[in-house]
Amino acid sequence: MTTKETIDLFDKYVIANYSRLPRVIVKGEGCYCFDADGNKILDMFPGWAVSAIGHCHPKVVEALRKQAGELLHIDNTFYSEPQGKLAKLLSERAFGGKCFFCNSGAEANEAALKLARLHTGPEKYKFITAEGSFHGRTLATLTATAQPKHHEGLLPLLPGFAYVPFNDIAALESAFSDEVAAVMVEPIQGEGGINIAAKEYLQAIRRLCDENAALLIFDEVTTGIGRTGKWFAYQHFDVEPDIMTMAKALGGGVAIGAMMAKAEVAASLVPGKHASTFGGNALVCAAAIAVIEAIEQENLLENAVKLGQYTKDRLEQLKQKHAIIDSVRGVGLMIGVQLTSSGTDIADKCLENGLRINCTQGTVLRFMPPMIATKSQINQAVDILDTVLTE
Repeated sequence: MTTKETIDLFDKYVIANYSRLPRVIVKGEGCYCFDADGNKILDMFPGWAVSAIGHCHPKVVEALRKQAGELLHIDNTFYSEPQGKLAKLLSERAFGGKCFFCNSGAEANEAALKLARLHTGPEKYKFITAEGSFHGRTLATLTATAQPKHHEGLLPLLPGFAYVPFNDIAALESAFSDEVAAVMVEPIQGEGGINIAAKEYLQAIRRLCDENAALLIFDEVTTGIGRTGKWFAYQHFDVEPDIMTMAKALGGGVAIGAMMAKAEVAASLVPGKHASTFGGNALVCAAAIAVIEAIEQENLLENAVKLGQYTKDRLEQLKQKHAIIDSVRGVGLMIGVQLTSSGTDIADKCLENGLRINCTQGTVLRFMPPMIATKSQINQAVDILDTVLTE
């Protein structure tokens, strides 16, 4: 099919709830994707940060092929080996918690909010989240998302949510009460603009939760599974959560989400209180196991650290050349370029020149390269951005 034929299908049969780029992607391989017109695109924001070990990683593809020939799905009234093995691998790389599996980051965050309510009791029904956060688009996670633009047309939202400025300890302390069940926070805000939490801020949240019999929920949907150079971003801050959520990179391209909770907290999620029909099916768990194995066998955590620093250094060099760049920030391969004016057209022009990056919050360019990327590919990406900014 031609590009026009595919777009015509979408115009006629697919709900237009996405602002789509005018490309039809037909293939992904490593750090590149290819469109129906034969164009090769260097993808520095692969799958909205989903393909963190590259498009169609061979280990993931092989795991999917093998599992597809044995068992695709069995309902969760049975046990399955891939789900149990994946839970063990994740627990060992985090804080020893127990896992619930679902299909997306929003679902994982819904489960986390629900578990917090169940565990802390009926008198504790309030949640505190940070301004600029993004936790999903279901009704509860949308309410947790402290950005008014996402609430338009959907008011009134769910009661019980309070928003405080990110990294503001005094505001956090003022928002606490005996009715707070949990604080949900991203260690590094992704959609909010690559805003990095201060260590003291996260430590203050931990302290306040402990003092008020509340739970700390880390939303690691974007930061988790190695992107920051550690398995989970909280490991940079010496602060351990009670509940943690993950998705995106976990499946290497297939739909999976997970919530992990400390054993004593997880015990509150008893049969009948929560479920997910497709959650943790054999196919997606096999893919996620392959992702974890690939990261370790190919030393991709180390590459994320080294390549992340190299990328920031190259972007800092651009800052000296282009006044529109105000600052560069990030951890590992989660990097934001703060501009002094709109970056939407810049991201679009980069795509025309063969580079995929993203613009969020109007003025922040997001670089989130695959962990398999090379210095040569980073150089190519920065050079394309340099050309666009010069033009």
